[in-house]
Amino acid sequence: MAKTTLESELKNQLKALLDGGQAHAKLDDAVTGIPAEAQGQVPQGLPYSPWQLLEHIRIAQRDILEFSDNTDGTYKEMKWPDDYWPKSPVPPDAHAWDKSVAEMRKDRAAFEKLLAERDLTEPFPWGDGKQNLLREALLIADHESYHTGELIVTRRLLGVWQPKKGHA
Repeated sequence: MAKTTLESELKNQLKALLDGGQAHAKLDDAVTGIPAEAQGQVPQGLPYSPWQLLEHIRIAQRDILEFSDNTDGTYKEMKWPDDYWPKSPVPPDAHAWDKSVAEMRKDRAAFEKLLAERDLTEPFPWGDGKQNLLREALLIADHESYHTGELIVTRRLLGVWQPKKGHA
């Protein structure tokens, strides 16, 4: 049996954290089964629709992936908050939701590949000396966890949340 190193165990735990579902509902559960008519609805008292939350999660994760994989120096910083949130609460077409979910999953797989292949703590030469893969993985997990909760609350208020057994 191969000896487990601190880095390999940390990588395993980070992947599990990114996959979610340990202490709360998974993002995959939160984005699955939303009727098309609810995707663009903004519940009273909340600022965003499910579509805007999904797209924000996807856009932010893509930005973190591109920043983390900037070995060719092509990363372009985005303007906060304008570039991170879709303007319209309604998806642009009937396929936009599924396309966004698929892109989010593809980007997640690409980020997890970086986790498997690279050193977690080496600072990125293109950052300010504080960014490394460990920090960016924790940033994705923290950001997604926060907005997954918002998405579930939004779905509850719209009456379209059916929690899995063991999740509220």
